[in-house]
Amino acid sequence: MNLKEVKQRIQSVKTTQKITSAMKLVSAAKLRRAQNAIEGMRPYKQKLDEILSSYLRNSDDVSLPFTAEREVKRAAIIMVSSSTSLCGSFNANIIRLSKEVIDDYSAAGVRVELFPVGKKIHEAVKKMGLPCNDMLMEQANAISYRAVDAAATEFMGRFQAGEYDRIELLYTRFFSAAKQQPVKELFLPVDVGSIQHAGEAHSNEYIVEPGRKELLEQLLPRVIKLRLFTALLDSAAAEHAARMMAMQIATDNADELIGELVLEYNKGRQQAITNELLDIVSGSVNK
Repeated sequence: MNLKEVKQRIQSVKTTQKITSAMKLVSAAKLRRAQNAIEGMRPYKQKLDEILSSYLRNSDDVSLPFTAEREVKRAAIIMVSSSTSLCGSFNANIIRLSKEVIDDYSAAGVRVELFPVGKKIHEAVKKMGLPCNDMLMEQANAISYRAVDAAATEFMGRFQAGEYDRIELLYTRFFSAAKQQPVKELFLPVDVGSIQHAGEAHSNEYIVEPGRKELLEQLLPRVIKLRLFTALLDSAAAEHAARMMAMQIATDNADELIGELVLEYNKGRQQAITNELLDIVSGSVNK
């Protein structure tokens, strides 16, 4: 590579570095908003889970709608990814988890209906040659509680009608800007056992009007809807965190590459100057 090509390469990398640095700042701003949304929602969700836990522990009959466990013959999988790339292994991880879950159900002879959220998982499902339902696709770009409420209500109706025996939720959970983890969560039926042990230290006996069963029938759907909404908020925050880290790494790599190219350019320039001096000296000697 001659000096002109090295100089052009340095300029090209610097231009790319400006883009990755700008994308990092944009992702950081989006992450702050998404992080505030999920951190503001989690205490509300946790408190609802504690209330539900308290009533379920003190209820003799937990045979409620959406808690019935049946032999799994047909299942639905809600898979959440991003609609854009440049976010590291964020999409690859959730796609890999989705394949594992789909393969497990296929091996067990269970019919599966897929509900992708986000273009990347939608494209991956199409490549697998599997049919999918686009009911939740738009939620990857703009999460709306009203739309999530309607979707969750439809899922609950289909579960109650026996169209699905099990519904899984696959998404990436946000822990911090540096840590995001793909998880598989049972959406329906509601795992009564795990809920009954949540917030066990705050178990209290309440007098409930009009009755415990009526309250649970109202509370349980709210908890289910909130789980889907929280999962989408979690995934959005994780996506922006992953993209911010990816752009930070790209910017740092560009710094290293620029340093290497500058060193190569300086060595080449020094060699060119040395060669010119030698030519001058040789010419003087010949005279």
